[in-house]
Amino acid sequence: MTTLSIGHPVPDFEVPSTGGKTFKLSDYRGNYVVLYFYPKDNTPGCTQEGQHFRDNIQKFNAFNAVVVGVSRDTLRVHEGFKCKQAFPFDLLSDQDEALCRLFDVIKMKTLYGKEVRGIERSTFLIDPQGLLAREWRKVKVKTHIEEVLQTLMELTGNQQ
Repeated sequence: MTTLSIGHPVPDFEVPSTGGKTFKLSDYRGNYVVLYFYPKDNTPGCTQEGQHFRDNIQKFNAFNAVVVGVSRDTLRVHEGFKCKQAFPFDLLSDQDEALCRLFDVIKMKTLYGKEVRGIERSTFLIDPQGLLAREWRKVKVKTHIEEVLQTLMELTGNQQ
């Protein structure tokens, strides 16, 4: 398995996306890509996280950053979630967990006192050349957007 590290290329990947599309990383060369992994559509924390990205999308656009959410949910569930929350970005369906494995986000977690295998809320920032610029693991939803935007500001020198 490939281990991703800061400053090194992220292997190109293709994943089914909302809108009947396929997301291919190499199609976004020249843009920053904010790839955020979350456990499950239509749950409180994941909804709030998506809403924070939605509500700040103009700021991400100003940094030439594309926001994309990833979970193991089906495209059908993703389409409903995206529509209900009016997300202006695509959601990727990683049912086979290939992308989750690439970014090493599947972890054992405790849910209602039981050990379960699931996605650890994580975000990865890929730079315009396809290099991993930053990663955040065990994301705290309330403060995360500010951290990502601050990093983009530092990397681009753009004060907005």
